Amino acid sequence: MAPELILSAKAELGEGPRWHRAERRLYWVDIARRELHRFDPATGTDENRVFDQPVGCFAFRKAGGLLLAMKDGFATIDAWDASPVPFGDAVLAGKPDYRFNDGRTDPWGRFWVGSVDTTKQTGEAALYRIDRDGRVTWIEGEMLTCNGAAFTIDGSRFAHANTPSHALRIYDVENRKLTNRRTFHQWPIGEGRPDGGSFDEAGFYWTALFDGGRVARLSPDGDVVEEVALPVSRPTMIVFGGDDRRTAFVTSARVDGERQSGGIFSFAVDVPGVPEWPFG
Repeated sequence: MAPELILSAKAELGEGPRWHRAERRLYWVDIARRELHRFDPATGTDENRVFDQPVGCFAFRKAGGLLLAMKDGFATIDAWDASPVPFGDAVLAGKPDYRFNDGRTDPWGRFWVGSVDTTKQTGEAALYRIDRDGRVTWIEGEMLTCNGAAFTIDGSRFAHANTPSHALRIYDVENRKLTNRRTFHQWPIGEGRPDGGSFDEAGFYWTALFDGGRVARLSPDGDVVEEVALPVSRPTMIVFGGDDRRTAFVTSARVDGERQSGGIFSFAVDVPGVPEWPFG
C-alpha cells in the first residue's frame, strides 16, 4: 500500500482532485496559482489552464463541462477550453478575505461548498448549497476553513471539517436536509488537521491530515482504523478513481525542503470509493 508519486506537479496548493470516469482522467486544482488541471495517469500527461480568479473546487456537470467554485461565486464551462460563464449569485463579492474552498455534489445533483477565511481571524467561513437552478443557500457558519465535504453512497450521511479546529463533523441527511450535527472525530493538537476527504462504499471516511503527513480512514463510528503515511507533510485531499474506484489519489501542498511536496500520490485500496455525482 506504499504511496507512489505519480505526478511531480510541484503545486503551491494542490487540491480538489476528482476522477472523471468517462475520460479516465484526474481533474485537480492549484488554488494558489488559479489553475485547473487534468491528468492522464496512463500517459503521464497533465494539462492546465489559468483563470482570473482562484478555483477552490469544482463539480462535473450532468450536461457536460464543469461547475467552478471561484473566489466570489460560481461559473460554468461547457468544455475544457471554454470561457467561464457566471452562474448563481456571487455570494462572497465584497469579502476580499474570503473565497470558496472545497465542495461536493450530492446524489440529487446539488453542490455543497465551503468557504475559507484566508486571514484565519474573523471566523465567518460557511457551508453553502447551490441548487441546479443557481440558487445559493447559506447552511451554517462560524468557521475558519470549511473543508472535506462528502456524502455516503446512499446519501444518508454527510461529513465535513472546520480544519483549524482539528474536528470532523458528521450529519444525518433526512428529506435531503442536514440534521443531527455532531463531532465525528477530534484530532489532538500537533497530529495534523483534517483537510479534504471522501467516503468509500462501506461508509468509512478517508481524510488527508494537513501537517500530519498521512491519510486516515475512519469507521462509521468515527474511530481511526487505518492510516497511510505519505512522504510529504501537507497532504490536502484524497479521492478515489480508476475503473474500479480502488485507486486512491492524494494531492498535496508545497513545503520548502520537501522534494516531493506539491505532488500527487497514489495507492491501492480494498474498498471502492463513492463515485462523483454530476451537478444538475
